[in-house]
Amino acid sequence: MTAPAARPAVNPWVIAVVVTVPTFMEVLDTSVANVAVRYIAGGLSAAETDSEWVITSYLASNAIILPVSGWLSNHLGRKRYFILSLAGFTASSFLCGIATSLPELILFRVLQGFSGGGLQPSTQGVLLDTFPPEKRGPAMSLFGVAVLVAPILGPTLGGYITDNYSWRWLFFINIPVGILAVALCAWLLDDPEYLKRQRAELLARPIRFDAVGLGLVAVGIACLEVVLSKGQEWDWLGDPFRRVQVLLAGVVLGLGGLVWWELRHPAPVVDLRPLADRNFAASSLIVFLTYGVLYGSITSLPGMLETLLGYDATYAGLVLSPGGLASMAAMPVIGGLLGRGADARRLIIFGALALAAGCYWFSRLNLDIGPWQVIWPRVVQSVGTGFLFVPLSVAAYVTLPADRRAAAVGLFALFRNEGGSVGTSVANTLVQRREQFHALRLGENIDPLNPAVGDYLGAAQPYFQQLTGDPVGSQVMAWQVIDTTRLQQALSLSYFDCFWAFALLSLLLVPFALLMRRAVAEPGAHVGAE
Repeated sequence: MTAPAARPAVNPWVIAVVVTVPTFMEVLDTSVANVAVRYIAGGLSAAETDSEWVITSYLASNAIILPVSGWLSNHLGRKRYFILSLAGFTASSFLCGIATSLPELILFRVLQGFSGGGLQPSTQGVLLDTFPPEKRGPAMSLFGVAVLVAPILGPTLGGYITDNYSWRWLFFINIPVGILAVALCAWLLDDPEYLKRQRAELLARPIRFDAVGLGLVAVGIACLEVVLSKGQEWDWLGDPFRRVQVLLAGVVLGLGGLVWWELRHPAPVVDLRPLADRNFAASSLIVFLTYGVLYGSITSLPGMLETLLGYDATYAGLVLSPGGLASMAAMPVIGGLLGRGADARRLIIFGALALAAGCYWFSRLNLDIGPWQVIWPRVVQSVGTGFLFVPLSVAAYVTLPADRRAAAVGLFALFRNEGGSVGTSVANTLVQRREQFHALRLGENIDPLNPAVGDYLGAAQPYFQQLTGDPVGSQVMAWQVIDTTRLQQALSLSYFDCFWAFALLSLLLVPFALLMRRAVAEPGAHVGAE
């Protein structure tokens, strides 16, 4: 039975905006610094490979706090925990902006990730309790704008700020938003009665802090994030220094031990009980795969446009931005359908098919395309992602009791973020490995005995000799053009292979959606019926 929604003294949409905007900024920070790594390295006199820890440290600390956020919210009170997280995120953003060395910046990014990690699950919990069931679809649409559009806009906004101002302003922009949000949240937010009762019951008992569980989740997730970020650079299992092997052992021992320990602990710091609910488990798996495709695409598309089509960062951002606008435009439609009693499973299946169609469309492109040939498949892909995320945010919690919601939103956010990390790593690995494969295959028949190669050399060598007057140099230049074309085609084929894999992965979401119970968000609906 779902607890009745709290009735705030102000318009619930005011509360929704107040809690969603800082969450937008926090999600933005997961991708906004990606394009500024080399500028950060130059500004702090560090190697570019070392400065990548600025991204890895944030993702790792952010992921560690997500599954623990339910325990913290229950014991501190959700309002207090949200405000403390927001204040810590704002303060650590300021510290990141004034960092004078790379170790300082990494340390402050860890603090930023720890504090900001509580914003996503707390925001989702506030929205679920502020709005009645029939209004949760539109509310989740607003939340979807924050967690779907922010990572899409992150690289474009980061590139613009870095080019026109300084990389330090990537962090300073959080400060005025954070200060205003802290003041408004302190004024407007209030915990619902069931949370107050639940906290009073917890405080009446001796606090049994699960230090072992916290240690296991920290070790497992930190090792996983480092493996995903550095695995390709270290050659995965071929790493001669055995770093990847050691980290993978830490992942297995940490996360495997976490499941074994928490299922037996009377007061677990990571409550895994929501995963026993079929809808929540299926929704978590679907959102994990969806964000894998989303972040993999966000990683691949700018690289493809800039390296192969010659777009600069600003123009690439302009070409990709209609996808974010399409996702935003689809949100009210999706929320309206859910508000009128549409079954979330049908919307999820439609979203999976649209996401697969957009990825397949990308896999059929070539190097003779213009901007519009990129915009339209991106629009289809973004609309599909919106039709997946918003219904998932409703279906995941509609069959859960209210007292498990705090733990559930933390777990759901963890699956979402880790899906993005896995998708980014898979995309980078696929592109690099498939580029090597295609370069070798395309080079198999490039030799002077091939008539096509001979015809090209016969036309190109006289042209270069006319330009340079050097018969030997003109022959070398003609071969260089052939080799450059081979490498360009190999790289393009690797990107298209990546999108082909994402299309297949998107189709796998359909059977998982069919495993879910019927999920509607209208008053008096029989939730959980088959």
